[in-house]
Formats: sequence, structure tokens, C-alpha cells
Amino acid sequence: IPSHDIIVVSSRDELQQCFDVRVEVFHHEQGFPLDLELDELATRLFYHYISAHILLRLTPSLKPIGTIRGYVVPGTTDTYKLTRLAILKEYRKYGFGRELVEALHTWIKAHSSGTTPLIPVPGFYSKFGYTPEGEEFIEDGDPHQKMVLRISVPT
Repeated sequence: IPSHDIIVVSSRDELQQCFDVRVEVFHHEQGFPLDLELDELATRLFYHYISAHILLRLTPSLKPIGTIRGYVVPGTTDTYKLTRLAILKEYRKYGFGRELVEALHTWIKAHSSGTTPLIPVPGFYSKFGYTPEGEEFIEDGDPHQKMVLRISVPT
């Protein structure tokens, strides 16, 4: 496994690095429209109780190779949605996706109270104990399935 670190983004430069990874994965590799990557939630960097961007970097070069975002679902105070998990293609074989999800879970536990539902996408997330809820739906032109995990947050 390449030497790396995972940080909660705290600067505009780090946020741009998250965007760069997302654009490479979702736009260039997977063909999604570029405007889907630059939504209003993408700019909510400093509202740490609303959203978090997590960045995976190689060390010591600090080359960005992965990212995930989590945010409070509008209309709730304790439901977080995990989105925009992206890892550059050549680094997907190292288990970094798991590390990014766990880092976001840690951030949520530190910024929440009570039991927090998390809403991601299926497949990969079922390995963490997420279960499907409701019917499949179309978002950004692709089928999605709401997946939920309720985590106990220390009070």
C-alpha cells in the first residue's frame, strides 16, 4: 500500500484538490457532465457542521488521489449523506475507499449527537453494514439505491 494520509479539508487549495480528483474520475473517466461536480454543496467548505470534504493524499508528495464528501441532508439535523467517493483508477486496488468512508464516519461521530443515519449508494457500502431502503431511483442519469446505516454517536 502506498504511503498516504487522509485529512479533513480546511483550505480552498485542498478543496480544489478534491474537485480535481472528482473531475478526473466522474467527468473524464466516467463521462458525467462537468457541471454535476461543481454543485452548491461543493463550496460549503467552512461550514463544518453542514458538510465535510475528506482528501486522500500520497505522502510525502501530497499528490491527491481520493476524496469523499458528506453533508447534512437538508431539512434534517442528524442525517448525513455520503457522496462523491472518488479514487483515481490506478489506486483503487489498495482499499482506500474503506479508509475514506471510515474517515468520514469518524468526522460525523465528532460532529453529531445521538444516532445518526447515513445515506450512501449500494454495492461498496453494503460491506459496511448499510442496507437498502425504498425503491431504486434515477439521479444524474444513473440508477441509485438509498442505503442507510444508523451509527451510535457518543454523547
